[in-house]
Amino acid sequence: MSSTATHASARTATLLPVPARTINKIVLAALEEDNPRGDLTGNVLIGAHAQARAAVIAREPGICAGLETFIAAMKLCDPALELVPALADGEHFNTGDTLITVSGPARGLLAGERVGLNLLQRLSGIATSTAAFVAAAQGTGARIADTRKTTPGLRVLERYAVRCGGGHNHRDNLSEAVMAKDNHLALLGIGSQLTAALRTARANLGHTVHFEVEVDSLDQIDSVVAAGVDTIMLDNFSLADLATGVRRIAGAALVEASGNVTLDTVADIAATGVDVISSGALTHSVRALDLGLDIAMDGQ
Repeated sequence: MSSTATHASARTATLLPVPARTINKIVLAALEEDNPRGDLTGNVLIGAHAQARAAVIAREPGICAGLETFIAAMKLCDPALELVPALADGEHFNTGDTLITVSGPARGLLAGERVGLNLLQRLSGIATSTAAFVAAAQGTGARIADTRKTTPGLRVLERYAVRCGGGHNHRDNLSEAVMAKDNHLALLGIGSQLTAALRTARANLGHTVHFEVEVDSLDQIDSVVAAGVDTIMLDNFSLADLATGVRRIAGAALVEASGNVTLDTVADIAATGVDVISSGALTHSVRALDLGLDIAMDGQ
């Protein structure tokens, strides 16, 4: 993310930061939704020159993600607000820890509070959930990856949060890579007909474009391997069939497992020898972390 976070660590620099202009665009849209004509409550109750200080306090442990979105929400409401992160994105915190402090004009602080917290809580929830999946698969060599099942408009931030949790990103969008799924394959035929269709597609692609094919049965694997694709996704396979699929592919392509991936199943899936485990649950059904903003008038 941008250089606003004064406590950025070397780890943060490895997270492929989200550009500040992108963060501001997303946060501005959120503020427009929440604060279209000014904060009526703050404007009638709080003096124009009132100063305040506040801290974001963790009410449960987790992994931090999204500090720059919180900073942007505050700064876009009032540039005079001063923010000091107490840790960096990607770092662990415990219950009671301070994530970031803010001080300055009280009206601006109150106006940015909800949007800033909403984003910080959701992104930290994604990072925390991802870290749990990564820990469960540790030692197997399998990567934990997200999917395109993200919140519309927030994909770039949610995928950043996955990286904060130690996970990896799948293709960002439909334009980035070829991924032939079940509905595509249904139109391409079976056996040698499928192999030929995939080879033709491969021949028409640039040499840097990744080509992935999803299969939903062991019977499809040989035809797809023969086409020379980069990754084969085994979708909703049993553990036994995953292990069989890995042996049948035999290093001819990366093997990705998807479907029915939960924190309870991910370790067993990883143990089958797959290279990648993708889970939409990392982003589409994550629980926001419980973070609170404790505020006081400056000088109290």
